[in-house]
Amino acid sequence: MHTAALAELGLSPEWTYEAIEVAPGGFEGLIRTLEEQGFAGVNVTVPHKLAALALADEAGPAARATGAANTLSFRDGRIEAENTDAVGIIAALPRPPHGARALVLGAGGSARAATWALREAGAEVSVWNRTAQRARALAREFAVIHTEAPATAEYDLILNATTIGMAGSGSPRTEGQPPGDRGLSVLRPLPIDADALNMSQTVVDLAYSSEKTALIAAAGLAGATTVDGLEVLVRQGAASLELWTHRPAPIAAMRDAARGT
Repeated sequence: MHTAALAELGLSPEWTYEAIEVAPGGFEGLIRTLEEQGFAGVNVTVPHKLAALALADEAGPAARATGAANTLSFRDGRIEAENTDAVGIIAALPRPPHGARALVLGAGGSARAATWALREAGAEVSVWNRTAQRARALAREFAVIHTEAPATAEYDLILNATTIGMAGSGSPRTEGQPPGDRGLSVLRPLPIDADALNMSQTVVDLAYSSEKTALIAAAGLAGATTVDGLEVLVRQGAASLELWTHRPAPIAAMRDAARGT
């Protein structure tokens, strides 16, 4: 995705994007050597997002609020941190969420980013998690609503930040799954009534897969607008690229590369 973007921008082969594996114990030492090796920045994945924020000299608002950074930029010996997961979620939506009633499912890192981003964009946010204590803590921290029994039809926007249903609607039928189920039985742990989904809603599933997740498939059948995890991945990657290159990211080229088209 980034390689395609760099080519589209005419920056390759001078600019490259590569994967570097590092154990937690070696993370800080590696990061502090990268600028002198010619790196403009890095994307950071689990389990390094907390450490990335901790070693930064400066942090953007999303990184500070969520307590984690997925993007580091190197500037004249200083390290700047940002969380473009939050930016990517808002950018991937078909319209600004200001005034929308939004339901965030989950309480992990992605849910934190989504909750903060949606609240900052003017949505009325409710959070749910299988472990209610975690959802209550998240709601209290970001001054949003905790719900234990959300009514599917009441929300304009539903965002799944859990791994439930990640296998996709096209996965083989498992033991105990009724014929004609369309893979919806995997959604039972979520407080979502597939029959209550409707065309006025937007449904986002942060899990990305080569096929539709069960939630995206169900929402599509109901006529809802859907946003899958690959689109969010593209948008957060674009935000990172713009921080490093100071150029508008070629979204279409990145999307085609991410989807293999």
